[in-house]
Amino acid sequence: MIVQPKTRGFICTTAHPEGCAANIREQIDYVKSQPKLESGPKKVLVIGSSTGYGLSSRIVPAFACGADTLGIFFEKEATERKTASAGWYNTAGFEAAAKEAGLYARHFNGDAFSDEMKAKVIETIKSDMGGKVDAVIYSLASPRRTDPKTGDVYKSCLKPIGQTYTNNTLNTDKGLVDEITIEPADEDEIAQTVKVMGGEDWEMWMDALADADVLADNVTTVAYSYIGPEMTWPVYKDGTIGAAKIDLEKACARIDEKLGAGRAFVSVNKAVVTQASSAIPVVPLYISILFKDMKARGIHEGCTEQIYRLFAESLCSDAPKLDDAGRIRVDDWEMRDDVQATVAESWNKISTENLNELSDFTGYQADFLRLFGFGVDGVDYGAETDPIRPLDLAD
Repeated sequence: MIVQPKTRGFICTTAHPEGCAANIREQIDYVKSQPKLESGPKKVLVIGSSTGYGLSSRIVPAFACGADTLGIFFEKEATERKTASAGWYNTAGFEAAAKEAGLYARHFNGDAFSDEMKAKVIETIKSDMGGKVDAVIYSLASPRRTDPKTGDVYKSCLKPIGQTYTNNTLNTDKGLVDEITIEPADEDEIAQTVKVMGGEDWEMWMDALADADVLADNVTTVAYSYIGPEMTWPVYKDGTIGAAKIDLEKACARIDEKLGAGRAFVSVNKAVVTQASSAIPVVPLYISILFKDMKARGIHEGCTEQIYRLFAESLCSDAPKLDDAGRIRVDDWEMRDDVQATVAESWNKISTENLNELSDFTGYQADFLRLFGFGVDGVDYGAETDPIRPLDLAD
């Protein structure tokens, strides 16, 4: 078939296999161009490994540290008439490159929240990875979660807490700047969002791995978070997602205490274009303005550049860079005073008419399409392609 992008809001319903593979090769080539991280982990479990920061968290340890990696994701396989999801094709591209480099790379496709998945992963660590992992990356982004103990299903939401929120937003389909008003979440919505996006499952994973004795004594685990500027706080930091991130940090402290010689961190990362961030009101407009300024200053990073810096400066270091709350801050360049001052100035002036002057909306659109393998140099998008791409899935 000939595969073209079909977008609807923050969703693209098609993905290009060769485009995703080429995008992965570009990220791998970047990592290979950087200094090796010889002190990095060698056996890595990535929970949520097929897109965004989770995908980069496989690429970096594999190609900077020479690590064997085991990934978990929930992605759609292709049929003869429909493409697979982008995460499936990303993983196929990563798998091919890893195996060419002589690195172990296997994956589970299924519900990472389930006890069954935890048991399968533990058995694979024992049988395939020498019985221990020395790094666990937790990067799940899901709109819902089934509690493995009770069977209850929880759904997350993106809402402010305590008051109605009105601010600028961007209709990415039409390129229109408009206002959005979001009503506050009720207590049940807050609680459900914490259940889905908080730290409970991360802690359950670490407890299960520890109980099965498959964690190295010096294991490092990290989960990802975001804070952002004050203009986004009502819908993010101070909203339902923020409540979940507070829970995540509490879980981190408990995990760190239980690990003994091991370490647990929350890493606050930079705003990037991902499927998750594209769904958050206000954030795509902020990202478009931010990217213009950071690119002009030569300090812009995508997911893989950001995760390489996270490993190089903190996860592979005996002295990671922490803030007063004990979090790793890889959003330090984004949150520089000069960057945020320029972003705030543009934010107060932004309109549909000057969108392309004051922001990098064109770059945002290009980054969004690249998530699905479109717009990558060297790919013939007019050529027929086979959508079927097998993966070496663990059972």
